[in-house]
Amino acid sequence: MKDHLSRNEIRKDAVQEGVAAAAGMVGQVTTIITGAVRDVAGAIGGFATELFEIRESARRAAAEHDLPADPDDPADED
Repeated sequence: MKDHLSRNEIRKDAVQEGVAAAAGMVGQVTTIITGAVRDVAGAIGGFATELFEIRESARRAAAEHDLPADPDDPADED
């Protein structure tokens, strides 16, 4: 016995599959964007950490050589 599908049921199935495919694609894109934002935040955080370490190293070097503190650096007012 052959099933007979109406045009409306065929259209409904096509729309349903299209919506499901679009939802899957949106999920994939969202995952990619979320990962990219996470990676960028990590890179910026790593860069900031390096800047803090460089600043602290410069401060220690200046202290070892008895150089005057930087008057424009509020962190040197301790």
